Amino acid sequence: MTVIAYIGIGANLGAAADTVRHAIRQMATLPGTSLQQSSALYSSAPVDAGGDDYVNAVVALETDMMPEVLLSALQTLELAHGRERPYRNAPRTLDLDLLLYADQTIQTPLLSVPHPRMTQRAFVLLPLLEIAPDIRIPGHGEARQYLPAVSGQEIFRLAE
Repeated sequence: MTVIAYIGIGANLGAAADTVRHAIRQMATLPGTSLQQSSALYSSAPVDAGGDDYVNAVVALETDMMPEVLLSALQTLELAHGRERPYRNAPRTLDLDLLLYADQTIQTPLLSVPHPRMTQRAFVLLPLLEIAPDIRIPGHGEARQYLPAVSGQEIFRLAE
């Protein structure tokens, strides 16, 4: 059985846009997984941190991987791109967040789905709504209802 999972992507170290594009191609090759949609790339200022602006995107993957297995695969991709976690909200070579997994709510020590801060982040909501304009967030309702609350966050779409 396959499900649609939405992955948030971000990077603000090195050649961030190239890293995001490469990560999208890599996710499409994960076992039992195919890329269904990919948003444009966006630039946004860091939230609750300093450093360079981030390049962000969201993809929809069709996958037969269980959520924890998918999370592990995403973390392996992060490590392959040099991801380090020296402190909370540190700059990143690559950040891959499992935002949604079908319509499931998952709470384990390793995984929270829907992603707990996705409704507070323009860099998640705008690319997500670009590829899934009518999407609902389990336990939260329509994603688009959260746009007014993030309207003050600076974000812009990058040229192709």
